[in-house]
Amino acid sequence: MDLRAALAAHRLVAIVRGADADAALRTVLTLAEEGVDLIEVSLTGENALRVIERAREALGPDRPLGAGTVLTADDARAAHRAGADFAVTPGLGEGVPAARELGMPVLAGVMTPTDILTASTLGATALKIFPAAQAGGPDYVKALRGPFPHEPLVPVGGVDEVAARAHLAAGATAVGVGSPLIGDAADGGSLDDLRARARAFRAAVREARP
Repeated sequence: MDLRAALAAHRLVAIVRGADADAALRTVLTLAEEGVDLIEVSLTGENALRVIERAREALGPDRPLGAGTVLTADDARAAHRAGADFAVTPGLGEGVPAARELGMPVLAGVMTPTDILTASTLGATALKIFPAAQAGGPDYVKALRGPFPHEPLVPVGGVDEVAARAHLAAGATAVGVGSPLIGDAADGGSLDDLRARARAFRAAVREARP
């Protein structure tokens, strides 16, 4: 898949991490129904690889589906076998080159300019600014745009609807959103509430200044 193009087109990555595998699957499928086209399932969730397998079966081969919290080469290989077609990492560990060797684009976790340069040498496709709120929020993204005007930056961590708009206005390509979007849905909470949040976030990123 062309992850860079998908991030630029959709501007939102939903991060699903659940304590209930069935609920996590329902969350993924509900998000897909609501038009959230980029979804990652964190490997730290309950039975996450099986969630990815079942989601891939339900979504078909052409819908983007990512594995998150890919730390090791084994993580990358397991995610690939389960049906993930892109990987997301919290940092620059061995999961990045391993996923690239498998043909998976990688949204790699970075925080500093040095991290960004290192990510490029490892073959990262896009850059997850994490944790975004602690790094400095939209002002930090704007500062990074100076030396890295063409890198796809995706802030993750503490991104609510207001922050999503601000990050995108500051030059982020997309935003990654976990609990402000998912809420308790992946633990068995209301899917109706999830649908409402999904619609609100889709509107927020659609309306944000490029």
